[in-house]
Amino acid sequence: MTPLISICIPAYKNVAYLKVLLTSIESQLYKDFEIIITDDSPNDEVENIAKEFGGRLPIIYQRNSPAKGSPGNWNAGIALAKGVWIKIMHDDDWFASPDSLSEYTNAIKNNPTVSFIFSQFCDYENGLLKQTNSLSNHTVNRIIKNPLYLFKKNFIGNPSNVLLRNNLSEYYDEKLKWVVDFEFYIRCLRKLEILYIPKVLINVGYNEDQITKAVFRNREVEIPENIYMLNKLGLTVLKNIIVFDYYWRLFRNLDIRHIEEVEESIEGNHFPLELKSMLAFQFKIPLRILKIGVFSKSFMFIAYIKLLCYKK
Repeated sequence: MTPLISICIPAYKNVAYLKVLLTSIESQLYKDFEIIITDDSPNDEVENIAKEFGGRLPIIYQRNSPAKGSPGNWNAGIALAKGVWIKIMHDDDWFASPDSLSEYTNAIKNNPTVSFIFSQFCDYENGLLKQTNSLSNHTVNRIIKNPLYLFKKNFIGNPSNVLLRNNLSEYYDEKLKWVVDFEFYIRCLRKLEILYIPKVLINVGYNEDQITKAVFRNREVEIPENIYMLNKLGLTVLKNIIVFDYYWRLFRNLDIRHIEEVEESIEGNHFPLELKSMLAFQFKIPLRILKIGVFSKSFMFIAYIKLLCYKK
């Protein structure tokens, strides 16, 4: 019998966190699900945890050989999913309450045309609550109206916070790590009807081993990924001032002061003339001035107007 939800867990060595996640799944009041663990670990620890919980939970385990990395491991679980809906859960995240899956299933039943569901979530670091992430109706409507609004901030959160109907024509782009989630969301939301649940259903754990921490402010990762993403989405997205501001802040925050610094990083990706012009404008401004918010916004707006005039 086809389960309603496939809970896909891309695992890698984090057995302590994985136990917390599986325990939270075991406590769910809603039970029509399967669990798919795709394992990139170099040892048997995750497999042993899967066996430990396998007598109590419907677990399908697969060891990846060779390891697929992130997000290849995410896609591996999606490919195995038989459920009507897909729920990726990173192995250091967990369900916030026993009612979490029930809340998702109620949303499914009450909104039959929806294909993309996300909710409020809480951030935890070292077991301590950092913040609760909630959205206003205005923000949700902005995302629905134009998914490029996610360039302002990834309001949706990581893939653990998303429930997707299992008829995907889109997968996570395995060329990406830093912008992989919100690039995927933009592609999906251009096609799918979405729903936001204003309740905390997921807890997100942060630890020092996460890829996002390893690549933060890393030019060798952020520059090529963001230029690749821009070329993939199409250069016309720069006409959206939120997207333009995103790239303005990217180069400013990475202290880029020469076009050659970008060209050395992009590994054959096309370096758009629009970004070269943006950088040439930034280079005229001392970095200490550029990093003062009010001045940066003013200069950014002038550069944006110049882009629009040039495109005309």
